[in-house]
Amino acid sequence: MELRGIAVAYEVFGEGEETVLLLPPWAIIHSRFWKAQVPYLARHFRVVTFDPRGNGRSDRPPRPAEYAVPVEAEHTLMLLDEVNVERCVMIAHCGAAPLALLLAADHPERFAGAVFMSPALPLTPPLPERTGFDFDADLAEYEGWGKANRHHWQRDFRDYLEFFFSRCFTEAHSTKQVEDCVAWGLEGSPETLVATIEAPDLERDEVYELLGRLDIPLLVTQGDQDGLIPPDRGAAFAGLTGARLIELKDAGHCPHARHPVKFNLLIREFAERCFGTLPSPSAGSAR
Repeated sequence: MELRGIAVAYEVFGEGEETVLLLPPWAIIHSRFWKAQVPYLARHFRVVTFDPRGNGRSDRPPRPAEYAVPVEAEHTLMLLDEVNVERCVMIAHCGAAPLALLLAADHPERFAGAVFMSPALPLTPPLPERTGFDFDADLAEYEGWGKANRHHWQRDFRDYLEFFFSRCFTEAHSTKQVEDCVAWGLEGSPETLVATIEAPDLERDEVYELLGRLDIPLLVTQGDQDGLIPPDRGAAFAGLTGARLIELKDAGHCPHARHPVKFNLLIREFAERCFGTLPSPSAGSAR
């Protein structure tokens, strides 16, 4: 599928009457990110995944403007048309939150509901350990979140990926998940990640304006051991939107990979409620 010469690769699984759209997160990784969800969800729904620009089988445009949220939204809507999906439930992890926010606010008729996992939106202060670093500074050495740096990415991309995904999986015994994600990340490039950082982003005022226009069923999940997004972010999103909040105990940034059974059942239940199969629940915590 192409939009103005940029190709995006997608896959469709299952033959259900209703569709779940699994959005790609940041271009640091591709759609194999959802490998623990597709087999189960495809037994109950039609499941659509696609690789982000810059990774997997999608093109790698060099211009930052090609990674802007409105462009990603245009491509996502084009994909839904391509696979004949009029309405779906979408799942957005972390960096996909701005894309899901724009889609849900501007095109509510296309989405029966949306799940926001640890949304990367400017609703609460970032984790203290992620602040105080200069992305453009050329340093003699790079430690901790200082590795999120254009020069370090060029010199030792694997080292950054290993650090980044170690923070995604704060749970014990996550070696396999980290190794998988590093391997998938190496299918991308530091140049792509720099382009995503330089891409135009939603302004803070625009984010709040879009949040105020959300009018579809919403679920937000937040792990209490998240190493990337502060633990109060999910609650802030719920407070602003009326979303159902699920706080996941002893879970890190990627509960779908480390706790797939619990997560898959949660998504199935939410999607069935959105599609009218089950009644709506009250907010609560998953323990």
